[in-house]
Amino acid sequence: MTKLSVNINKFATLRNSRGGNNPDVVKAAIDAQKFGADGVTVHPRPDERHIRYEDVRQIKKIITTEFNIEGNSREQKFVDLVLEVKPDQVTLVPDELGQLTSDHGWDTIKHKDYLKEIIGVFKKAGIRVSIFVDPIVAMVEGAAETGTDRIELYTEGYATQFLLNKEAAVAPYVHAANRAKELGLGINAGHDLDLHNLKYLKQHIPHLDEVSIGHALISDALYMGFENTIKQYKEQLA
Repeated sequence: MTKLSVNINKFATLRNSRGGNNPDVVKAAIDAQKFGADGVTVHPRPDERHIRYEDVRQIKKIITTEFNIEGNSREQKFVDLVLEVKPDQVTLVPDELGQLTSDHGWDTIKHKDYLKEIIGVFKKAGIRVSIFVDPIVAMVEGAAETGTDRIELYTEGYATQFLLNKEAAVAPYVHAANRAKELGLGINAGHDLDLHNLKYLKQHIPHLDEVSIGHALISDALYMGFENTIKQYKEQLA
């Protein structure tokens, strides 16, 4: 079964735009779980422009499913937070400071030594590690040499091409996922997945462990309601 982890960053974006605590980010995490999500994802950034570090600490207290923290491990503040909170999974993303959203995976060959070192730090603390990679077989093979438990396939390219040519859009992801499976890596996916393209990806990568979805899911929830939206995303993965 492919798990659905709901990224609740957008709740924090809305809250921060007005100040105060509406919407309540911790309640969003509680509700996501209550409505059927298999996990909760947050992606704190150094400027705390959406999820704040204190949000992460508070969410940890109420989490009953899987907790996934994404972020840039080259920021010591992020590393310290993850080691303090000890989520079920940390997903390492090669963001730059101030980056609007994640837009590329790790070069696992160029940064192999660094990744081996930082992955070792998190695994020593008992935290499962996933690293963000593009759907390139060489990058998957490089990831296997770092000691990571999983990869997260960066799916913006798939989502962008999906409406033009489904088969061409999914092909590199199938190759990358199959190679990851051969190498014993778990496989996650995320970025720009939605109700239109998720089922097709799942059909072609049946051994997908987890998808992390935030922007599209929260946007859909504005129209359809949070509970109903989570249910519909889960149906795409069934």
